[in-house]
Amino acid sequence: MGAPARVLVVDDSPTMRGLITAVLKADPDVQVVGQAGDAMEARAAIKQLNPDVVTLDIEMPDMNGLEFLEKIMRLRPMPVIMVSTLTHHGANASLTALEIGAFDCVGKPAPGDRNPFGDLAEKVKAAARSQLVSYRTAPAPVAERPAPPKAMSVNDYRGGRKIVAIGSSTGGVEALITVLQKFPANCPPTVITQHMPPTFTKSFAERLNRLCAPVVEEATDGARLQIGKIYLAPGGERHLQVVNHSAPSCRLLEREPVNGHRPSVDVLFDSVAELAGRNAVGVILTGMGRDGAAGLLKMRHAGARTVGQNEKTCVVYGMPRVAYELGAVEQQLPLTAIGEEILKLTAARKEGSE
Repeated sequence: MGAPARVLVVDDSPTMRGLITAVLKADPDVQVVGQAGDAMEARAAIKQLNPDVVTLDIEMPDMNGLEFLEKIMRLRPMPVIMVSTLTHHGANASLTALEIGAFDCVGKPAPGDRNPFGDLAEKVKAAARSQLVSYRTAPAPVAERPAPPKAMSVNDYRGGRKIVAIGSSTGGVEALITVLQKFPANCPPTVITQHMPPTFTKSFAERLNRLCAPVVEEATDGARLQIGKIYLAPGGERHLQVVNHSAPSCRLLEREPVNGHRPSVDVLFDSVAELAGRNAVGVILTGMGRDGAAGLLKMRHAGARTVGQNEKTCVVYGMPRVAYELGAVEQQLPLTAIGEEILKLTAARKEGSE
């Protein structure tokens, strides 16, 4: 198994530090090497203990977690997992942290939560093994929706009848921004499942809508798929499917988690395979585990074109790796090439559309 993942727990609350430590200590492959109550203590502990991973509270006195994260990413890039409240403010701060370069975010548990911090130990182990490809300070989000790039303007891109389905997890916030910023305002109808806590996806959809030329919104039950619109599965409670051959629409399905996730990428991909077949493009991006691999294989067997993010550009080469090994991935590409490839695969042919 190798050496345990060495983690420093940073939180101003002794109670929360104790809870996080207890959760992590329950995993024999994780070692909590220290705790810190503020940024000053954390800075000294990082220098002294040289941890593999840091868990960092977003709300701290003196210097908040975002400010400290920026300093870490600039001075000593390393995997950081943010710990956030499941509020709108917490969600916005978490998304900013992910854009700055945090490995992932987890929500603070509610009172009476029987499984506090869920898969935090798995995330810590994945973070310790991860590549530093994404750990850099991202540019500040733009306030206005930019015009489509000239190479992919409305005049240059003419869509066919294809639907795009994208699945992502750890590292997916930055990956999705990179892919979707290549889309023109008249992009193909696009449905996305990104593993996120409840409340986070609404804030993420709003952020994508500001950053991208198409309209991006959190998916609602019954919403008709339209050209120029991107639909993000709501986090935590229901799965996203695409249904109705005559008028493809979103369906939010109340069902148990699949592959440990709700929403699940496999559930989305399975529905697109059944509904659209060859008139679809499936894309699997960075993430832990195997969610989406089997569904992408089903899409490929149904005639869809399929793309996987390559290992070099993944924060975690988990989901794309399993999909590739199953034979679900038609081609592996670096992250920066995926957006343009999606447009090529969905563009109308000379006769009209596919």
